[in-house]
Amino acid sequence: MRDTDLYARILGVESPWQVTEVELRLAVGEVEVRVEYSASAAVHCPECGASAARYDMRPRRWRHLPTCQYKTILAAAVPRVRCPEHGVKTLAVPWSEPGSGFTALFESLVIDWLQEASISAVARQLSLSWDEVDGVLQRAVRRGLLRRQLTMPRRLGVDETSFQKRHEYVTVVADLDEGIVHHVADGRGQEALEGYYEIWTSEELAQVEMVAMDMWGPYIAATLAALPEGDDKIAFDKFHVAMHLGAAVDRVRREENRMLRERGDETLKGTKHLWLYHPERLPAKRAARFDALLRKALKTSRAWMLKELAMEMWNSRDRETAQQIFTAWYSWAIRSRLEPLKRVARMLRRHLQGVLNAIRSGVTNARVEGLNTTIQGFKRAARGFRSRERFRNAIYFHLGGLDLYPASLTHSKA
Repeated sequence: MRDTDLYARILGVESPWQVTEVELRLAVGEVEVRVEYSASAAVHCPECGASAARYDMRPRRWRHLPTCQYKTILAAAVPRVRCPEHGVKTLAVPWSEPGSGFTALFESLVIDWLQEASISAVARQLSLSWDEVDGVLQRAVRRGLLRRQLTMPRRLGVDETSFQKRHEYVTVVADLDEGIVHHVADGRGQEALEGYYEIWTSEELAQVEMVAMDMWGPYIAATLAALPEGDDKIAFDKFHVAMHLGAAVDRVRREENRMLRERGDETLKGTKHLWLYHPERLPAKRAARFDALLRKALKTSRAWMLKELAMEMWNSRDRETAQQIFTAWYSWAIRSRLEPLKRVARMLRRHLQGVLNAIRSGVTNARVEGLNTTIQGFKRAARGFRSRERFRNAIYFHLGGLDLYPASLTHSKA
């Protein structure tokens, strides 16, 4: 097989395009593949398909997959046509998508690399600029979002994730069953979640069975306004309740530790992480010290026991039992004289229906928390993002379940 025929087969080049020459440039370590459009072939407007007159030719070059150890470049003079309706337009080429300086196969390779490494790392490995690799990612997300056909999830998870320091956030909405991100919006205000609900019809919104979230007012307000019987569909899951209770225990510990150390008592020094363990996961080497702390008349010990008693709600078999457990626990917490626990108790009472919804349904936001961990991981790998748009697109790229690859016939994953 001649080299021109070989590259025509590899690139998927067919009439009226043809590979005319393959040149090995040893001095610069490149292979250049030249492709021409037949001079006798008819041309049509790429917008409307109508017959058009040739206007001129524009030289273009695309990076292709390496030939052995050699960088491979595809070069062609691409015809432009004059359409009576659309004016001067450039013909599409079968090996690449408009606006890309890479063949579809090379762009697919970059996408595969980006799923494993940061933009900077991919740029180094493939001898590309940061902007070239970022351009591949941005194009991949754009076409993925255009292609996707969302269906209304039965169970949604809503959470915020930090974009930068100084309390800058984006709101992430995910399908809890599929584990993919549906929506990323700037900020964590009510409008951030409303923007997601607005893409659905009222009939589709009625299909939602549960929305797991933190006890964040703007998310609650948006959900109540959008979903019929929203009070019965909001779930404040076990993770978030435990997080609030754990934070309250830590505030009690910090204050008590300060007071004890003023008297020269180091009882609570170095115990911060002990109070965070679940009783069944406490390392054996720390059990003796923790048991000794629990036997002492410490405010922190009482706060920890109140936290554990509150979590007993999740061991109940039905909503009524869980509510009875909460009522008894609330009475103890309010009389505990531990202000951080009292504040959390009042908050849980205000949001009790959502807590009971979570217990009844078994829904948790654990999957969204896992997505959030992944987001923070690739944010660290990228050493942060300069704009919310790039951060948003990175989330969609890695977690949106999108079809990212070029639609060319030469693409091996099509």
